[in-house]
Amino acid sequence: MSWQENIITNIKPSTAIRHDYNSFSKLCHDTQAPVVVTKNGEADLVVMSHEAYQKMMARQRLGQMLSEVDREIAAGTPMRDFEETFAAIKKRIENE
Repeated sequence: MSWQENIITNIKPSTAIRHDYNSFSKLCHDTQAPVVVTKNGEADLVVMSHEAYQKMMARQRLGQMLSEVDREIAAGTPMRDFEETFAAIKKRIENE
């Protein structure tokens, strides 16, 4: 099940944080999904574990990079040679 499917099922009132932070935190870590926090019955905040947030941001950055490459390909921008690129990456890793 993806985290997007969990958005609907992980809805908690704001009192869940105030009254039992540890259980709320455990839910965020165990599900690795955003939790919608409600205030007066209305959606107010979205909370997630730091790890889930980092993964989400990494997916977003990767998507942005892939979109940029797609635009470059569509524009006819010459691509780098795979072997040269791989050799450059390997050299950078070895020098770190």
